[in-house]
Amino acid sequence: MKYFKLLFLFFLISCSSSKVIYDYDETTSFTQYKTFDFFEDAGKGLSQLDIKRVVNEVTKSLKSKGMVMSNTPDMYINIISKKKALTSRSSVGIGLGTGGRNVGFGISGGIPIGSKKINEELLIDFVDGKTNQLIWQGISENQLKENASPDDKRVYYGKVIIKMLSNYPPKK
Repeated sequence: MKYFKLLFLFFLISCSSSKVIYDYDETTSFTQYKTFDFFEDAGKGLSQLDIKRVVNEVTKSLKSKGMVMSNTPDMYINIISKKKALTSRSSVGIGLGTGGRNVGFGISGGIPIGSKKINEELLIDFVDGKTNQLIWQGISENQLKENASPDDKRVYYGKVIIKMLSNYPPKK
């Protein structure tokens, strides 16, 4: 029974976790990057409030790694979000029917359960400040409730950014 409970818990956790992938230029020495800033148009696809949330979380994470925000940065950061609504796969069916002697009649319908969710792909690009070349990229795919509160969004972006930037700088 313990095995079944453990397996069920693992299944729940694995279904709710976000998918994060990253890529980087293998020839780059990431120790040279000490300062950063954001591109002026960073945050395409996000609301102004969500841009502020993401920028704050990225800034906090990079500062915890010893980096400093600067007007003349070693690298620039770009943020892009692509969102699409997910259709609910959970519903309750209601049916009405009658039949007999080779005659049938039926009506049915589905009532969606739960709130609408949005699938978000968040991209964070680190670009060399001198060469303007992409040096590191993180991509996260997550689901967010459509009617999430501001606090829920802050927590959501906090977790996503921590998970994405856990792979920066890359370990060779």
